[in-house]
Amino acid sequence: MTTTDEAAILSRALDQTSGLFRRVNAGTVSRPTPCEQWDVGALADHVIADGTNFVTMIRGGEPDWGAPTPHVSEDWGQAFKASADEVLRAWEQGPGTDGWEGGAAVPVGLLVAEYATHSWDLAQALDVPSAELDPELAEVGLAFMRASLKPEMRAGAFGAEVTAPEGAGPYERLAAFAGRALA
Repeated sequence: MTTTDEAAILSRALDQTSGLFRRVNAGTVSRPTPCEQWDVGALADHVIADGTNFVTMIRGGEPDWGAPTPHVSEDWGQAFKASADEVLRAWEQGPGTDGWEGGAAVPVGLLVAEYATHSWDLAQALDVPSAELDPELAEVGLAFMRASLKPEMRAGAFGAEVTAPEGAGPYERLAAFAGRALA
């Protein structure tokens, strides 16, 4: 995948997630998600804060994944869009003048996996069918996770892989690999 292709797939992942966050409102923010510890509001806080951490990574820094996430209490779509814009801008610029060319230090699959998985989580909570989600994003995310997520890395962030039903679509396979319970 070229740097241009990587920017395009990342942009699609961010746009998809942004579209889902535009559907979040006061009536849906307390709905449960497939992430057992998070309702929609907590998932929103996590995914919006991911942007700051990803920008730090892209620019060559060490993100503090354990830092408390700022709480978003309204206009979740706009809050995510601002975060997404920063991620894409950082991706396109790279970390500066040290010779790094966008996308080389941080695999685009990592970002796409995070946004695609949480897009599925959010879609489930908002009753949005997986068929409305971009299947290529799930495939890119799943390929990255299969290649890099080792069993010892699952603790805290992912449950054990579950078996996807026969004929499962790309998002259900991604969710099953991420340890999500499938309905």
